[in-house]
Amino acid sequence: MNTTFSGPAVAIPRSLFALSIFYGGMVCIAGVLGNKQVALGPLAVEAGIFAFLLLVVTSSAIAELWGRQIANRLVLIGFVPLIVSIVLSWIVHQLPASPEMLPANRDAIQLVLGATWRIWLGGIIAYGISQTLNVTIFSWLKGREGASLLWLRAGLSSMLSQIIDTLLFVTIAFYGVFPIGELLLGQMIAKVALSAILVPPLIYLFVGLGRRLDGNGSLTNPR
Repeated sequence: MNTTFSGPAVAIPRSLFALSIFYGGMVCIAGVLGNKQVALGPLAVEAGIFAFLLLVVTSSAIAELWGRQIANRLVLIGFVPLIVSIVLSWIVHQLPASPEMLPANRDAIQLVLGATWRIWLGGIIAYGISQTLNVTIFSWLKGREGASLLWLRAGLSSMLSQIIDTLLFVTIAFYGVFPIGELLLGQMIAKVALSAILVPPLIYLFVGLGRRLDGNGSLTNPR
């Protein structure tokens, strides 16, 4: 059967296509990684921070390559895989486990999938506000200083957005359950430190990869 499509074909730039797919994957895996706390020297940090930093770097790279409007649209679309992954986690958690499943494995996955509604809500709100804030600060700094100091713009926007992310998530998820003061302080210090160390080199890697995907480092930035 022959199917005819009307209207002009829409060409999606390679960099935007590749970075968007990567972004969606990081949105989904961040919640899974967040179930483990890792020790980084004297600091304890939930492992989801590594995926969230990659989200920050990806949205900043798209803002650098394609402008603030496209980056904000990516953040908005990111709610789709985030919410779908939460719904699927709840459904799988409710379904009975196979009797052939090892009890230790069954109990472990039930614990991972069985987050409270406050944790899910905190994750959704913190994601939307912190990622939008990251794009906003990054783009504002670029408007102030021009196209230079990419590492500084990315690092500062990541630090500030991760502080807000921590405040929102920890408060919504755990306020009233246990004292959250030390947790907030420790998470903020860890996230600021990781942002300062990891984000500057990663933003150059992602922007450079995007330019290479689009050919010869030449891009037109729509605004």
